[in-house]
Amino acid sequence: MKQKLKWYHSIQFKIAFVFAMMLLITLEIVGAVFVQQLESQNLRQFKNQISLQRYVNTNLTTQLSRANTTSANRQIRILLSDANIPSTANAQIQVIDTKGTIRGTNEANNQQVVGQKTTDNAVKVVIYNNSAGAESTTYDAATNQYYYTKITPLIKQSNGSSTPVGVVYIRASLQSVYDGINKVMGIYVVSAIIAIALGLILSLVISRAITVPITEMKEQTMRIARGDYSGQVQVYGNDELGQLAIAVNNLSVRVEEAQESTESERRRLDSVMAHMTDGVIATDRRGNVTIINETAVEFLEIDSEKAIGQSILDILNIRQQYTLRDLLEDPDEIMLDFSTDDHDLILQAYFSLIQRESGFISGLACVLHDVTEQQKIDQDRRQFVSNVSHELRTPLTSVRSYIEALSDGAWQDPEIAPQFLKVTQDETDRMIRMINDLLTLSRMDSGTQKLNLELVNINELFNYVLNRFDMIIDSDEQNDRLDKHYTIKREFTKRDLWVEIDTDRFTQVLDNIMNNAIKYSPDGGVITCRLVETQNTVVLSVTDQGLGIPRADIPHVFDRFYRVDKARSREQGGTGLGLAISKETVQSLGGKIWVESREGHGSTFYISLPYEPLEEGADLWDEA
Repeated sequence: MKQKLKWYHSIQFKIAFVFAMMLLITLEIVGAVFVQQLESQNLRQFKNQISLQRYVNTNLTTQLSRANTTSANRQIRILLSDANIPSTANAQIQVIDTKGTIRGTNEANNQQVVGQKTTDNAVKVVIYNNSAGAESTTYDAATNQYYYTKITPLIKQSNGSSTPVGVVYIRASLQSVYDGINKVMGIYVVSAIIAIALGLILSLVISRAITVPITEMKEQTMRIARGDYSGQVQVYGNDELGQLAIAVNNLSVRVEEAQESTESERRRLDSVMAHMTDGVIATDRRGNVTIINETAVEFLEIDSEKAIGQSILDILNIRQQYTLRDLLEDPDEIMLDFSTDDHDLILQAYFSLIQRESGFISGLACVLHDVTEQQKIDQDRRQFVSNVSHELRTPLTSVRSYIEALSDGAWQDPEIAPQFLKVTQDETDRMIRMINDLLTLSRMDSGTQKLNLELVNINELFNYVLNRFDMIIDSDEQNDRLDKHYTIKREFTKRDLWVEIDTDRFTQVLDNIMNNAIKYSPDGGVITCRLVETQNTVVLSVTDQGLGIPRADIPHVFDRFYRVDKARSREQGGTGLGLAISKETVQSLGGKIWVESREGHGSTFYISLPYEPLEEGADLWDEA
């Protein structure tokens, strides 16, 4: 997800900020040194300007040594008024003798202080301690100004000895000095601000020249990450950024080519996996599913999105039997049974390792092959061989026993011999019927059974079959060959229904169903036969009032050699193939056959055939 960049996080701001800070720090350091040097120089120059010349100090020393005080004071005032002191300094000069008396001052408006004692402690210290003088800078809060004070002792030299005769006290305002410094500082600050502003603008221009190509390259790489390779970065020069832009453009082309190649290979792989009849599952080295195709999803009946990331042991439901180490160390074939009540599904899983050239195992590949039909065929083949062997062994054993009895002399007994021969003939006929039924089923399975289709009035055909059974029932009742009596009831639609069928094969189907209904109906039972028309289908049904079929046996009624009542069916000469042949025949005609039954309430067999209603008055024999 693209995160919005704050302005103070950008490279452009950082470059400009660093440049401005460096310029500011440099100007601050230079300004501090410059101001300090300027202040020191101005103060030195100021001190030199307010200092009295040497000859003035000499004359003042002479005047202080005179005995005539009045004349000396007059000369001192003249000397001070002639002193070359700048007026801007506003200097106050006083001459004080060793007794602390003020002998003269340069202030014309303050001549009354002459003859008075000084109150300045610094002057007293210089006079009384014979010190070399003193100077200081003080601040006057009343006038909000700085003042420079200098006390210079006056020494009289005579006969190699030095005798102090007084001091010169000078107090001058430093306002002019600091005003000059402040003026220079103002000029410097303005110049610094202008320099910083120009430097900031220059740094923004320089940083923009650097960041614009970087921004374009960033946007191009983000487009590449999104899968858009159409853009190109503009090359502004042949410097490092220009070379980087060229490299990004080349990278975009290479990535696009690699992506197209990878995408092509992925589409080819997806197409192959999507159209494979086998399921494919790939995992990482921890056994978690990373790839699963649609066939595997359909086999396992899972959601492909939920399957990703799950363990293959859980997907295949083999965690109880195998561990991931077992599959990695000894990949082999595993038979998986996913059969349910609704459908059968047996899968054969083939495992193989996904290894790099270095031998590192990066995962597992599992191929799921549907062997349900093969297993069913093998099971049916085994069951068929077993059933045929069992069905043939019983009559053959019976025939062999009777033949052995006849060989042992039973053929000479006029009462037993015909019975034995009758049983032998019945068992032989039963085997012949079974073999014929097996040949019929074999031809149907191989597709060599030919159908002679013709357009038949199904009402008349069904009536014809039922009439034949009515005659058989009446004949058996007159000859007292049946222990039970039956009634066949018809419920037919009055409309003639024409269906394209193989008459002989369909008649055999109806015979099989009617024979079963008669066999399992109780004495006095009613066999109800119905013929109805629905949309595009004709439905025939035969309902008996027998014992019915248990719920567990209904799905297997149409299986080969399957008998609900095995003992009774075998006694009545049944082969267990009639309903199987009926199902194959009806399905070959494009129809369906099924049974509905409740144990103790009889059974109903249904046959539906495709039907296209004919318009009234149409000639059945007209060809298009």
